Amino acid sequence: MNLPRSLNHPQRLALASEIHSRPFMVIGAPARVSHLAIHCDEGGGGGRGGDWHERTLQALCARFGVSGPKDGAQHFFHDFGHFRIKWERHTEFATFTFVEPGCGGADFAHTAMRHVPMDWLESLGASVVVASHIHAEVGEPLDLADERLHGLFPMPPLVGSRVLSGGEIWTDFQVGPDGFSRYLVRDTGLREAQMGRLVQRICEIETYLMMALLALPLAREGIGRLDGIEEDLSGFGARMCELEIDGDAEQLLHEISRLDARMRAMSHATGYRFSAAQAYYRIVQARIGELREQRIEGVPTIGEFMERRLAPAMDSCVSVAARQDALAHKVSRANDMLRTRVNLAQERQNQGVLESLSRSARLQLRLQQAVEGLSVVAISYYGIGLAAYALKALKGWGVDVPVDQAIGLALPLVAGATWFGLRRMHARLHRGGERSALSGSGVAAAAHD
Repeated sequence: MNLPRSLNHPQRLALASEIHSRPFMVIGAPARVSHLAIHCDEGGGGGRGGDWHERTLQALCARFGVSGPKDGAQHFFHDFGHFRIKWERHTEFATFTFVEPGCGGADFAHTAMRHVPMDWLESLGASVVVASHIHAEVGEPLDLADERLHGLFPMPPLVGSRVLSGGEIWTDFQVGPDGFSRYLVRDTGLREAQMGRLVQRICEIETYLMMALLALPLAREGIGRLDGIEEDLSGFGARMCELEIDGDAEQLLHEISRLDARMRAMSHATGYRFSAAQAYYRIVQARIGELREQRIEGVPTIGEFMERRLAPAMDSCVSVAARQDALAHKVSRANDMLRTRVNLAQERQNQGVLESLSRSARLQLRLQQAVEGLSVVAISYYGIGLAAYALKALKGWGVDVPVDQAIGLALPLVAGATWFGLRRMHARLHRGGERSALSGSGVAAAAHD
């Protein structure tokens, strides 16, 4: 019974093939292997976009009349006749492994790289992070005093170990005058396909080693920059303790905000590289563990060499990254504390302005009340004057009206009516202002909702 394809999850086949995407090469000793790791900074210039890896491989295949891989491929393998090539694409780099089988000799005078066109190599530019030659041969275990080892690896330190219960690795991890590092791999009893796995492990160890070390220059540069930022932050702390004027606090806030921006930019520039270095370092440790090394007396193993040389570099990167994060936190806290102090000062200023406005309002109210009393007198005066003219006119027409007595009686009535009328008018204006305020707050609440 076959499982219908319609039942498969859309990603099932792609995910199932992913675990087989980078198979080992089958290499039998004797053989010569050359390995290149090409770094590709996709954010950099020089036209190295996301397809630069493919274009580089396509150019090499075109030189030999071979069809390259399809777009988006992560690995490629082809037999060119005189040599075989294996290409793998990773996130930040691509690797080219050239294998020439059946080559005798015990030196590196002839390598698999001699089949690669020189103009293609020159087209890579300043992007090669790993270039190594691996000579694989069959034989008995070598003794440390063997003259061949001193001839192949004249520069100390010499590193060697017995691996996989049937192989030997010898190297000095030096970049020779030809620009390549050298490895001698001996089959002293390896089983089928173990040589291919061993060669790939060696290539991966050196590649991930160099990719991890890309963070070390940033760490060294960051130490000096962090020292300067710490000194500036200490100065800011002393100035914060001595602050007395709010204007000085605002000026200091601008300065520490710029320092905070510097820290954020530094963290953004180095954070990815430091985290990637730790990931690469873990891969190096895993690949070394897979070698199952046994000591050769008198020389350090690859694991011991990396523990002495690579581990301190990675510890430095971890230390700088941790110090950078801690300092960024301190700068951010100082910025928040100073900003709080400035905000409190601004609130005190706003409170003072509000108190000043309140005093002005009270003075205006008192002045209004005084003016209101004068208004009653003035309006009453003019009202009594008009009433006097009317009474005099009546008397002129023959109506016997005691003008003075009538004016005296009308005076308190006019004054009382004027005062009551003004009070009613102020009350209506006050109620109208309250309704307007409530209506405005209701509209604002509806707009907020």
